[in-house]
Amino acid sequence: MVVEHENGKEVLFRQVAGAMARRLCWYVEKGQNVEQGKEFGFIMFGSRIDIYLPLDAKIHCQINDKTVGGQTVIAEW
Repeated sequence: MVVEHENGKEVLFRQVAGAMARRLCWYVEKGQNVEQGKEFGFIMFGSRIDIYLPLDAKIHCQINDKTVGGQTVIAEW
């Protein structure tokens, strides 16, 4: 899923299902507006989400940090 910010920057979210779970669910559809901090899907049982940020993003997290959806600021630009 690619989300375009109002400033034109794009962020790509890629959900990767765990070998056991294979369960991913998106709440949003193509063309739908999303709001920062709101849920747009969920993953289960060892799955993960990869986030691809613009190259000029200032990263606020470190490797192995525990992030919380809707609370942790990962990056800004």
